Amino acid sequence: MVARNRFVRFRARILEKILRRLGIRSVTNAIDRYWIDLADAERRRAATGIEDIFYANTGRVVHKWIDYLPVYERFFAPLRGSNVHMLEIGVFKGGSLEMWRKYFGPEATIFGIDIDPACADLADPPNQVRIGSQDDPAFLSGVVSEMGRLDVVLDDGSHFADHQLASFRALWPLLEDGGLYIIEDMHTAYWPSHGGGLRTKGTAAWMAKTLLDDMNAWFHDGPEQLAPKDEIGAVCAFESMIVIEKRKKEPPGHIQIGAGV
Repeated sequence: MVARNRFVRFRARILEKILRRLGIRSVTNAIDRYWIDLADAERRRAATGIEDIFYANTGRVVHKWIDYLPVYERFFAPLRGSNVHMLEIGVFKGGSLEMWRKYFGPEATIFGIDIDPACADLADPPNQVRIGSQDDPAFLSGVVSEMGRLDVVLDDGSHFADHQLASFRALWPLLEDGGLYIIEDMHTAYWPSHGGGLRTKGTAAWMAKTLLDDMNAWFHDGPEQLAPKDEIGAVCAFESMIVIEKRKKEPPGHIQIGAGV
């Protein structure tokens, strides 16, 4: 799997060079365009718990698009201080694992996975890191078994379309009822270098739209492609991020109530 991922990245670099020669904006330039300085970030900052922790960080590097922070607060605030079991795909410099520990507290179980062996040393107990590929179902299943259960998945991994899809297919069945599945940086769904493109099948953007269809499969004759209709509680789309709530539910029903009925 590691060799395969290296090949995918090599392929992406070659494609970026081709795009540049054709005059098409590269992935690197697209990211560079939206770098902001600390003063601008502070100006746009909201007074939330996760933002207080993020901006006060002096430990390992954590890299986040600032618009993600209020989304985290919106969905994670009810889980603070609980024994939530969270899996983060993509460790980077290890800073985000530290951030989640500070945010959720000592009762949380927090695991990170990455294909880079160097990331194994980027977590302090009780946080844990396991080395393997996010598109390896057996590896993912083994990590979840070690965790004991799975309440939150945060996919901040390779950002390649096929990897995101493989992770979702492997982990959604293992996610607890009431759990959250989050895919970050889904702007890569529009980048050919990451297996994407506008309205390209198999990307995170396609997944979001398909999950909406799956959630409403009570009302059409097509098959559910990603998740059963009675397991999808909500599909929430934000800029570059999608949050899917897993919630077991009964078939829809409607009634009329009132004096004139």
